[in-house]
Amino acid sequence: MGLKFGSFDSICESAALVVCPLVGTDQGIVPTCYSRNVLVGGTLIFQPSTCFIHIVAIIMTGIMIYYIRSKYTAVGRKEILMFFWLYALIQFLGMFLDSGIIKTSTAAYQWITAIYAGLIAATYCSLLFNAFVGFQWAEDGTPQSLWALRISCLVVFGVGFFLAIATFKGFAGMSYSKATGLWIVYLLWPLFCVAVYVFSQLILVFRTLDTRWPIGDILFGTAFWVIGMVILFAFSATICDAIKHYIDGLFFGELCVLLSVMMVYKYWDSITKEDLEFSVGNKATVWEVKDPLLQSGGQDFSEEESSAGGHSGGGRGTAASLVGGYNGQQYYGQRRGGYPPPGGY
Repeated sequence: MGLKFGSFDSICESAALVVCPLVGTDQGIVPTCYSRNVLVGGTLIFQPSTCFIHIVAIIMTGIMIYYIRSKYTAVGRKEILMFFWLYALIQFLGMFLDSGIIKTSTAAYQWITAIYAGLIAATYCSLLFNAFVGFQWAEDGTPQSLWALRISCLVVFGVGFFLAIATFKGFAGMSYSKATGLWIVYLLWPLFCVAVYVFSQLILVFRTLDTRWPIGDILFGTAFWVIGMVILFAFSATICDAIKHYIDGLFFGELCVLLSVMMVYKYWDSITKEDLEFSVGNKATVWEVKDPLLQSGGQDFSEEESSAGGHSGGGRGTAASLVGGYNGQQYYGQRRGGYPPPGGY
């Protein structure tokens, strides 16, 4: 059966998505091949390999969030943080949904899956919003920019959540057999957001940056995402049969998405630079002010200042000036009449 607009039948027969037990028929759609289950402490765990990727993704996202937060003055820092927090939340919920810890037969599975679908839509909305942060339509980090991002993500989350729960519960003209709205939000919306993000970032690099190296990050991230989607939706059953049910396409799909998210961080990091003059943080030795003018008798110089004075003053310690980074001998050497100059300014 080929891919049909608005239908999860062919997709769920290939890939074990979290929405598959809730669409298609009243019993859901069972994939033709899925990875082996394992018994842990009396609990049957589905998709153990995919759960491992979820855990790794949460750890890696935490590391990326830490480094993003350390770049205090980087452009779009707060905006890109929203994307990574949402991605981490998706991985956290996906770990419980894919593993079967939350049973598919319970009502809780329907509600949490609806939240999961809404978060996916909101995450891609955040990525789409970050695509335009670099164009400075609004100054990044300001309430205008942040609240526009939050409201946009909240609205998209609400739409995704409503379409999902209406499909699962069967109201508002939707049902498990009429899942066109959920199909658009779950599959088409991410594709649209990724396409706009890639296109806009290529324009940003070509028009505003002096270097073309960030294009490599964009291309690698796009390649990882596309490969992941192709493996998930086209070759999942083939891989599952070939590896004797140990892993399936969902494992590779989640892994490739994680790699693409890491490339989003790598790209953002490569195009943003901190203004070190205003950077503060947990590095205590980044800005250590040492003014010899404030030291008693001018005798307690640090090793760095003594070395600098030796190079600039023929072995004699010369006090550094605060003007433009010049030392006193370099800046005032041309003014033989002293300072201030005769006749004033």
